[in-house]
Amino acid sequence: MQSSGGEPVAHFPVHIEENGSEQYEPFNIENKSGMDIEDDDPESFHSDNYNSLQLDAKNPLSTDNVLKTLFFVLVWYTFSLFLTLYNKSLLGDHLGRFPAPLLMNTVHFTMQAVLSNMITWIGARRFQPRVTMTWRDYFTKVVPTALGTALDVNLSNASLVSISVTFATMCKSGSPIFLLLFAFAFRLETPSYRLSGIIMIISAGILLTVAKETEFEFWGFIFVMLASVMSGFRWSMTQILLQREAYGLKNPITLMSYVTPVMAIVTLILSLGLDPWNEFTSNRYFNSVWHVARSCLLMLFGGALAFCMVLTEYILVSVTSAVTVTVAGIVKEAVTILVAVFYFHDKFTWLKGAGLVVIIIGVSLFNWYKYQKLQKKASEDKVVGSQPTSVAAKYVILEEMDEEDSQRELSNHII
Repeated sequence: MQSSGGEPVAHFPVHIEENGSEQYEPFNIENKSGMDIEDDDPESFHSDNYNSLQLDAKNPLSTDNVLKTLFFVLVWYTFSLFLTLYNKSLLGDHLGRFPAPLLMNTVHFTMQAVLSNMITWIGARRFQPRVTMTWRDYFTKVVPTALGTALDVNLSNASLVSISVTFATMCKSGSPIFLLLFAFAFRLETPSYRLSGIIMIISAGILLTVAKETEFEFWGFIFVMLASVMSGFRWSMTQILLQREAYGLKNPITLMSYVTPVMAIVTLILSLGLDPWNEFTSNRYFNSVWHVARSCLLMLFGGALAFCMVLTEYILVSVTSAVTVTVAGIVKEAVTILVAVFYFHDKFTWLKGAGLVVIIIGVSLFNWYKYQKLQKKASEDKVVGSQPTSVAAKYVILEEMDEEDSQRELSNHII
């Protein structure tokens, strides 16, 4: 399930400093401006990037805008579904269970590290950080984020070895629970009765999907739930890195170039210790030169799928609103499960269906709650005559896209 689909999505508030104390203000959905914050020079924000985010504000339902949105949604779904099918086919029984899932992830992360660093090197003016990060910040902020992301992806893929795509997708849909818990812990979100109720609704949905599971695999369930925990942790850390000027990683493609090398190294170490290297010569994936070459091509193909899916995801966020991506992400959960039922013949009971509906309701309520909160903030800004902060309304897809990683701003420079 490496970046293989659109988990329920959550928003990041904007980090500001006021009278020496740190606060977090929500993104303003109604003012979808760019992610680069320039307080003193309003002209420093590129108008072409801003226009690319607006999608014709005067006529958001024009034919061109609708077609563009549908096109990017379709491309996003396509890459995500292909990556899901790729991971399950390679790691499950359909193709004989690829013997080295950690090695496969190492190749994927290495590809992302190489590509992201190439992009930052080629576009040095746009992507190079304006400040130099200290080694203390690197080891206390970047490394934990990379470790959380690596564990999220590796545990998700490990779960697919023993459980179905349908079951894994529904369990991973509960990631907003852990995102909220870490947001509370890091003071990125204020606890409330509404949010507590939403957490309970999503939890109830997960329990329904697990109840009476005829082929329940304990370790597969544990792995996918631990992956959900890591997902909440790594996105909370990503939020902090993207929002603080002191870290110099406000551009997500730059952040990706920092975290993916660590992810690749950590996963390689895990692969050397946990993958059955001594059995490779007897496995059909590595028992001849041709099979080794074929396996390398398969891993490179998966890495390309993951990178393209993440890239498409951020382009979609740029040319539409965050709410559009939220709805698209929820719908994609159902599409992924539907494809898994027909392609892998996963069992889908009425109880699982009820659980999925409850989860979708919970995630929808969460996003509606955040949207109302943002609208209220925008109204207050208008009343007091304050200028809304020039930050794009970004919702982070918790799956992972798989892959990583966290590069929302890349699309601002592509569109």
